[in-house]
Amino acid sequence: MSKIAASARIHPLAVIEEGAVIGENCVIGPFSLVGPKVILGEGVQLVSHAVVTGRTEIGAGCRMFPNSVVGGDPQSVHHEGEETTLTVGENCTFREGVTVNTGTVGGGGKTIIGSNNLFLANSHVAHDCILGSHIIMSNNVMLAGHVIVEDRVIMGGGSAVHQFTRIGRHAFIGGLSAVSYDVIPYGMLNGNPGVLSGLNVVGMTRSGIDRAIIHTVRRAYKAIFEGPESVRANAAAARDQYLDCPQAMQIFDFIAAESDRQLSTPNRKG
Repeated sequence: MSKIAASARIHPLAVIEEGAVIGENCVIGPFSLVGPKVILGEGVQLVSHAVVTGRTEIGAGCRMFPNSVVGGDPQSVHHEGEETTLTVGENCTFREGVTVNTGTVGGGGKTIIGSNNLFLANSHVAHDCILGSHIIMSNNVMLAGHVIVEDRVIMGGGSAVHQFTRIGRHAFIGGLSAVSYDVIPYGMLNGNPGVLSGLNVVGMTRSGIDRAIIHTVRRAYKAIFEGPESVRANAAAARDQYLDCPQAMQIFDFIAAESDRQLSTPNRKG
């Protein structure tokens, strides 16, 4: 049996399948579909022709525009119809044609998206991705399966990310870039194949990071990528000099963490 809040406004041409949960002040526009295992939080809006399906939970204040499909089955040859999940935080916007898939059993069964994210037209989040908050995915951005995108990443239009790749917080990915390897926090990556091209100083400044801290992070970047040894050896040697700078330590910790992918660097694989 569906649970529909009394304050929800549902267009007569919308379809709410039996079992769906519709929160207070939701607005479901014409020709939209809400599946039987969907939970919509307070104030969610489906403008029109939007589909929310699968075992999917959508946080308060999210908006879905025409032809967006959120919670569809994973596009994986290994998926055999198992029930997996998608969880979306609050105040996310899914513009026209955006697609987001649930997880796969082999990948942990969960796709997870944080809050305050903006997904522009025709962008795609594949199965088992884990996204933080305050992310912008521009038009036609494509995330393959198992990708991790940390907070406040901005991705330029048409960029594509290889499966199992990590993108660190505050990174900037240029338009049409191919992200084949992990991108450090605060890094900028451009090109196909993608090459690390410095730090996202503009993004750091806009986020209120002090200029002195930015200079410290720049010194750490040079120590890591311009040092005499391999990237990881350089990072290990320089790490203790930056213990009092949380932003620099985020880069060192990111490099030290285990990953299925190598590191993006200015001129070679890490």
